[in-house]
Amino acid sequence: MTDTPTNEQLVAGLVKLLTVEKRAADVHAGRPQKGGVGRVFGGQVLAQALQAAQSSVPKGKIAHSMHAYFLRGGKEGREIEYRIQRDFDGRSFANRRVVAAQENEDGSCTPILNLTASFQVPEKGLEHVDAQMPDVTGPDDLKSDMQMRREIAEKLGDKLGDAQRALMLRPRPIEMRTIDRLHWMNSEPREPRAHTWFRTAASLPDDPALHRAIMTYASDYTLLGTSALPHGLSWMRGELVGASLDHAIWFHREARADEWLLYATDAPWSGAGRGFNRGRIFNQAGELVASVAQEGMMRKRKAP
Repeated sequence: MTDTPTNEQLVAGLVKLLTVEKRAADVHAGRPQKGGVGRVFGGQVLAQALQAAQSSVPKGKIAHSMHAYFLRGGKEGREIEYRIQRDFDGRSFANRRVVAAQENEDGSCTPILNLTASFQVPEKGLEHVDAQMPDVTGPDDLKSDMQMRREIAEKLGDKLGDAQRALMLRPRPIEMRTIDRLHWMNSEPREPRAHTWFRTAASLPDDPALHRAIMTYASDYTLLGTSALPHGLSWMRGELVGASLDHAIWFHREARADEWLLYATDAPWSGAGRGFNRGRIFNQAGELVASVAQEGMMRKRKAP
């Protein structure tokens, strides 16, 4: 029987996963997730690509936005190569393009993601914020998602397959506390809005670039599911077929990913086999720290 990793070990593993290795000038490699099965989690590719881009920018410039397109699903168990193009280096701003690719059996490489990131030297400017933090239950008064998963697994008993049970109860480095029911267990149509608190399960180093990368990683967790809420359908129950198509983040202010952050998501539209989702990330002081947008393929699974 394998020992359950501690929170510190889980978070150390996440930091290692998101630390890309330089292989040549403007070429980095991202390691695979330990024990990963099937398709690579999109948040991992986004975060590793951002880390590669951040490593190529001179000190003093920080990421303020990134836009990415998912081209193909990556395969677990293989490294991902990140090639950087230095498109622009100005006094205040810089821009990088990153292509993520995986090697095939024949030695050729297949692109799986394109990312463009913009960087800026911090400066004072005109300020306004037209976004109020939702009035929701605080994280200290909520059950953890893992606790809810355990309760669901116990309730389902033998109805849950071994693979599903292992996936549901796998220890995670990101602690999440959902306000309302877990969206993938919801079968009643409801408005396309969701709220989740998240943070790493243990403390992180004082590295702002790493905190941005981990926020990027976590931003892909619950976003696409928001557009499924009005339909009462779930990927976990096998009722939908879907995949992320693109993902954009704007970083408004520095924030720590090891302190509670509220992820408020909404989906103003779905149709044509796609769902459009937006997200706002707030710190506990109620300040807007990042905005997110994503469109994903979303199709009702056809009956066999």
